Amino acid sequence: MRVVFVHGACVRDGSWWWHRTAELLQERGVPSVAPALPSCGETGLPGGVGGPGLSEDVAAVRQVLQARDEPTVVVAHSYGGIITAEAAAGIGSVRHLLLISSYLPEVGQSLSEFGDTSPAPFLDVDPDTGTFGVRPELLVDTFLQDCDPGVQAQAADRLARQSVQVTGQQVGAAAWQQVPSTYLVCAQDRGTPPHLQREFARRAGSVVELDAGHHPFLSQPAAVRDVLLSL
Repeated sequence: MRVVFVHGACVRDGSWWWHRTAELLQERGVPSVAPALPSCGETGLPGGVGGPGLSEDVAAVRQVLQARDEPTVVVAHSYGGIITAEAAAGIGSVRHLLLISSYLPEVGQSLSEFGDTSPAPFLDVDPDTGTFGVRPELLVDTFLQDCDPGVQAQAADRLARQSVQVTGQQVGAAAWQQVPSTYLVCAQDRGTPPHLQREFARRAGSVVELDAGHHPFLSQPAAVRDVLLSL
């Protein structure tokens, strides 16, 4: 099989965020790839007003999924679940979805429907540029408190301003309704509270929990590898 990783919001250099788990998978003979997301500015066009949004992210992931026909597990993190809901729909090679602290939208839902009416305190929204991002001073305590200092420093260099339009754009499909799915609840997550994750996880086929923060593939890569290999 192969693994396709779909990263979350407001970061760039997607393959780096997965590299610790990807290396362990490669040791077991499992290749992986992490598509670049246009709305995060990873494909050359800056995010913002008039820039790429959800549809471009979906197209980028879908292109990677369609490029090869071997059995594929899609691993979606946080906002990546919004993309994957549409991108993985109807692709025969996709045999399982692993959703990590993620969203499972119904057709017609958007990311904004999973939160309250005000932006999260760790986000900085700039309506003039049409972008949003993680407040750097809150990155570690919110998302990376269980990672080692070296990882924390490298992660801080990979924050990105993302097109805020992705929060309100609706998905046109719900792959998790068609494909077997597993939800990985991160029980120490300070960004997406565990009680909300457990609510989201009710839509998945099965649920596992890990005593980890928002990025277990960086803090506990062996555990995430083992979950993947068990699917």
